Order: sequence, then C-alpha cells, then structure tokens
Amino acid sequence: MPAALVSVLPPEYTGRCETLGTSIRTTAEYLPGLESTAPVDNDSVWLHDALLGPHSADIVRYLRLARATGGPVLDLGSGAGRLAVPFARHGFLVEAVDRDASSLERLQTWGRRIGPQVSQLVIPTRADLAELHLRRTYRLALLAGTMVSAVSPRVRPELLREIASHLDPGGALALDYTAHQLRGLSEDPHRTWAFQVPRFDGIEEWVVARQVFDLADMSERITYYAVRTGKSSSERVVLTTDKWVIDPQRLTDELHAAGLRIEGRRRHRIDERTESVFLVCRAHA
Repeated sequence: MPAALVSVLPPEYTGRCETLGTSIRTTAEYLPGLESTAPVDNDSVWLHDALLGPHSADIVRYLRLARATGGPVLDLGSGAGRLAVPFARHGFLVEAVDRDASSLERLQTWGRRIGPQVSQLVIPTRADLAELHLRRTYRLALLAGTMVSAVSPRVRPELLREIASHLDPGGALALDYTAHQLRGLSEDPHRTWAFQVPRFDGIEEWVVARQVFDLADMSERITYYAVRTGKSSSERVVLTTDKWVIDPQRLTDELHAAGLRIEGRRRHRIDERTESVFLVCRAHA
C-alpha cells in the first residue's frame, strides 16, 4: 500500500493505517457496503464500476436464476446497469429502476454502445424504492448488491408487498444482504479495511473504508478514503454511504407477510462476525 494513502485518512486513523495491523484488514473479494456507493463524478465511476461492474461474481448467480425463471426481470436499484445490461445481453427484457438520473443515463449509454439488440431490451425507470408503484408483472425481481439494506425498515414491508403483487405466479424475488452479529457490533461498532481498485488506465488507486455502526437506530455509515496516483498527479476522494442493519428474523417475517416464501438461502462467511446472505423467495402459485 502506498504511503500516500495514509494522508487520505482523518488524523485519528493514520497511525493504524501505517502498519496495516489488526485495525485495518485488506481484502479483494468481499467489500461490504461498497454496493451502495454512488459515483459523484466521472472519475468516481471507476470505484463504482470497476469493482462492481460486469465481472462481478454475483452476476453469474443471478443470471443462473433468471434462466430458471425466465423474464421479464425487474432490477431494483439498478445503478448504471451492472446487472441490467448483462441480462439484456443474454436476451432478457429488464426494467431497470433507480432514483439517480445520471446512473440511468450511463445505463442507456452503455446499452447503446453495445447495440440495439441490448438497448431495446432495457426499460429505464426513475423511481425511489421507498415510493415504488409498479405497472407490469415480472418473472424475476432483484434487490441485488445489498440494496434491501438501503431501504428504511419503516417502508420496507410495503416495498416487499408491492414487489410480490407484481410477480407472476411462481415468480421469484432474489436478494442479498450483509448479516452482522449484533453482540460483536455492540462491543466494537467500528470496522476498517483497505483494498486496491483494479484499474487498467495507468492509475494506481487504493482505498481505506471506515464503517461505523449505530445500533440505537440499526444503521451504519461507510466512508471511503481513496487516493489515485498517476504519472504526474495525485488525487484524493472521499465517498460516503448510509445503510440500515438488517435483522434477519424481521426480514423473514416481512417476506412471509408479503406473500413470499423463502425457497433458498446461501451464506458466505466474511469474517468472524459478518456473513453475506443470498435469498431466493417464491411468490405463491
């Protein structure tokens, strides 16, 4: 890790960053929380799309499910199309829903660059998931990239009911989220890790991510301190995202109340107190 990254962090973190000891861990495969980070400018697209772009491992998992269910597909919180565009390339009609107009514009640009066989299969829809009103029916709905944790628990039950009511009989909702051991969070509500962004333009980019949990309102804030170094210049960027901590039992109850039964559940351990959970839920036939 370059020494320049140390100066990106607030003063209280710099001593720990120099040693990369137990306070900061490095990882390349699982980056909890990065899923909800939205690029703030064109340069920041690298942080968002390079790590979470068309080579993301979860795309294969969701595509496999789509081949089993068929389309059309509803991609909720689509962003710039990391799922919607690959799905369209595989022949699925996809409605991509996001509240960020610039992300939907990038999605459409990406589709047009590939060609009409893709762009014609993507329906961009600008909407806030907290106020979602669907007009079509779908065989598969996606809340990928831990998008469910970006929805307030106050409005989440209504969102799940809206999704369930627009699934064809036997259709599926697939989602993933990060599950934490609450006891571990109460003992240590902070988490820090570092990683290098895979870039192919001659720029070296490193990021230190700082995650802070607030169990009083079951929320978390993640701040990314990045440094980008080129041949003649260096740039520092700070990005922040806010999310909700998922209570697995509460989410299960909300899914059942919406008329969805959990058909499959897969877990992957991230560390001693955190795991990634993938759910497939079926609408009642």
